[in-house]
Amino acid sequence: MWYIFASGGTGATGGFAEQLGINWQAFLASVINFAIVMFLLHRFAYKPILRILEERRMRIAEGIENAERMRAELTKAQEKAKEIIAEAAQQAQKIIDEAKQTANKYRAQEIARATKEAEMIVARAKEATRAEYTRMLEELSRDIGTLVVETTEKVVGRTLTPEDHKRLIEEAIANLTRNRS
Repeated sequence: MWYIFASGGTGATGGFAEQLGINWQAFLASVINFAIVMFLLHRFAYKPILRILEERRMRIAEGIENAERMRAELTKAQEKAKEIIAEAAQQAQKIIDEAKQTANKYRAQEIARATKEAEMIVARAKEATRAEYTRMLEELSRDIGTLVVETTEKVVGRTLTPEDHKRLIEEAIANLTRNRS
């Protein structure tokens, strides 16, 4: 059958290709034109389009690769940030603990200083009280001695000598000391 189309219809059919309206010259020109157009399209359109598509595919692949790399870097950065935050929290806790220890130490020192100061004040007060007590006893002893001498002078009716005066004072002091004990 192809032979009939190719032969141009010289057989029994009497130009079968012509009966179908096929003009071989036009057909060959169309095939040649089609081949030329296909060659030109392949050369100037299809190859550049394929090249552009390949470049686009490579850019997309590169973009995906970059996105994956950025995602990995972001994950690393987030982990690093968590580590830094954890380390900062540890350092902050350490500083807080040190501040508490320092405050407790300072408080203990201040309590010790205040206690020592209070003990010193109490000791000075006791010493002042003892000194006042001793002074008052000495003053009382003198006053009593003077009263004894004056009373004795009035009772005896004469003035005592300095020796009598001294003896009476010593006796009064000895009596007071015995009564106090």
